Parts: sequence; structure tokens; C-alpha cells
Amino acid sequence: MMGGMAGLEGVEQPRQRGGATAARWVPVADDEEALKALELLGNPTEDEVRLPSLPESAATARRLTQCVVLRQWALGPQIAEHAILLVSELVGNAVRHTGARVFGLRMLRRRGWIRIEVRDPSRGLPCLMPVREMDTSGRGLFLVDKLSDRWGVDLLPRGKTTWFEMRVSDR
Repeated sequence: MMGGMAGLEGVEQPRQRGGATAARWVPVADDEEALKALELLGNPTEDEVRLPSLPESAATARRLTQCVVLRQWALGPQIAEHAILLVSELVGNAVRHTGARVFGLRMLRRRGWIRIEVRDPSRGLPCLMPVREMDTSGRGLFLVDKLSDRWGVDLLPRGKTTWFEMRVSDR
């Protein structure tokens, strides 16, 4: 038994350093896809990118976030992992709960902070619900609350912007 396990020891080590979620959310193979999405849809750091309110748009939003956070802003993999996960959660909420045809994605950076916004035409406010260990849904805002430094909702004349901010170190 012991000899069979020896070959697997090295497989887990890179994951432990980068985190299992990072391996899932920030694959290097997606880099080309991310660049393509940025080229095709526009840069969310320059102007709001509008995406169709479909479940597959979450993958597009993750790719855009990956490209901006890792390549354009040159931030570390931990920040990228969290930003990608939280974008996915906000986009999921916009797609599932607003009945919108499209939503907007915007990314901002200022000294020491990044801010990512998802805008939709619904004025219904998201609700942070208590989460129990066995819950299989309803964890989106819980994750946003735990992994971001600040988050909130800005009501607009037509709709709302749900956003989160994370502290980053400027080099």
C-alpha cells in the first residue's frame, strides 16, 4: 500500500500552495479564452461590459476578471481566486434573481483597492441570509461578505449596482 501512494505525493503539493479553488477557477489553459473575451466584449476597466443574462455568462465574467486581475493589474493568485469566485456569485445572482435580459460588469482600481461591480435593471435588493453547513444554495452573498473587505448595493434610477471591494498591495 505504501509504495502505491508514493507516486501521488507530488500531485497534491502544488494544489496545497495555490489552493484547490485556484486550480479550479484560474486555469492557465483559460488564459487564451480570457484574452479572447476581453478583445471581443471590451475591457471592463475602461467601460461597463454588457453580457446576456444567461448562466454561461458567469464563465465569461470569470474569464474577464481573470484577465484583468492577473494580467492587467498583475495581482497575486489569491486575490484573483477570490475576485473570480465573487464575480461568479454576483453574476449568478443577477442571472437567477432579476429577470433581466442583460447585466453590466465593471472593474475599477484605485490605490490599495479593487472594486468589481455588477449592474442589473432590478431594484430588488439582495439579502444576506444565514448559512448552515449543509445548505446547497444561498451562499453567494455569504461568500462575498466573508472574502471581500467591503460590499454593498447602490440603487439607481433604473436598477442597482451590487459591488465588492478588496484591499490590494500596490507595488
